[in-house]
Amino acid sequence: MPASHIGGKLILNVVPMLLSVSLGFVLGMTYNSKFPNFYLPFVAPLPAPALPPSPPPPTLSPPLPPPPQNGRLQVGLTRSQATSSAMHNMTDEELLWWASMVPKVSSTPYHRAPKVAFLFLARGDLPLRPLWEKFFAGHQGLYSIYVHTDPSYTGSPPEDSVFYGRMIPSQKTRWGDVTLVAAERRLLANALLDVGNERFVLLSESCIPLYNFTAVHAVLTGTNTSFVEAIVTPARYNTLFAERNNITVAQWRKGAQWFEMDRSLALEVVSDATYFPTFRERCEGQRACLMDEHYMPTLQSVLRWPRNANRTLTFADWDRRRRTGFHPHTHRADEVTAELIGEIRGGARDGTNCSAYRDGAAGVCYVFARKFTPDTLQPLLRLAPRVMGFG
Repeated sequence: MPASHIGGKLILNVVPMLLSVSLGFVLGMTYNSKFPNFYLPFVAPLPAPALPPSPPPPTLSPPLPPPPQNGRLQVGLTRSQATSSAMHNMTDEELLWWASMVPKVSSTPYHRAPKVAFLFLARGDLPLRPLWEKFFAGHQGLYSIYVHTDPSYTGSPPEDSVFYGRMIPSQKTRWGDVTLVAAERRLLANALLDVGNERFVLLSESCIPLYNFTAVHAVLTGTNTSFVEAIVTPARYNTLFAERNNITVAQWRKGAQWFEMDRSLALEVVSDATYFPTFRERCEGQRACLMDEHYMPTLQSVLRWPRNANRTLTFADWDRRRRTGFHPHTHRADEVTAELIGEIRGGARDGTNCSAYRDGAAGVCYVFARKFTPDTLQPLLRLAPRVMGFG
């Protein structure tokens, strides 16, 4: 047989074989890269390589509703998880929106002790900070701290202080102005982002605790009653409230701004887009409208809030012989004695009968007091271990 004929037959046999190999290679590559579920019925599948078992999925928090679309998604999400720092770059509008969220599932999947959020409304430094640090010592996980100062304040407590990193984004406030109410709502909103906070206490830089932390925590978390002082009075009522919101003079209330409230009422405060704008309008162009004494008491009145004691747990000395104009008496270093603390706690200082109370803090007159000047710090630190039970 001629060699050319043999060579031709060889080529005819080799070419189909090469084509088959090429086709198989292409199909194999396609199978691996684009069609993971594709297989050839006439080719037995290769056994999958043994892989280590996958770790269990991480526990995730319930999904949150989408925030406003302005590029701050991660900020809001981070704040809702109660980070160690209270700082963020949310606007008030975003902050109040996030804070107003309420879980639909009433029972929590997490075991936790109720926390008390301590909201400090201050102008700058906290001169009584060392006293409060001793008050909080050893009770981590049972409290949160939030501080609203003047925006111009640039100071900071030391890094080992429980107050370190707890200043929130703040705005300018003025005495007797509705900006104080805005600051209170801002403090509440920041605290509500931590779902562990169940009780909320508003304090100033001149406030002191009258008992140790265990006693104060027990009083505040042992009830669902809120303590917002609400006195029936027509003082400072304006027909604007009837025109805008149908608030009658019979619903108008006055009281100290220093409150202790539960989470449900705090949510109502930060969610209020009906009444707060009218209070803000009422104060326009006025130097001291004093609406900070009316907003919270009147809000709980118009809401017909069923769980309010109509009193505050923060003492202030309004005795006419000792007060100064619109301000309560200021306690100075030479006044700080065990007798003074005892009189305040027992009600003798202002003639209150503590045993007459039948609300959520039955038998307790006050757990905080104000106003104490910076020079009272050392006398208070000396008294605290034997009189207040801490330090």
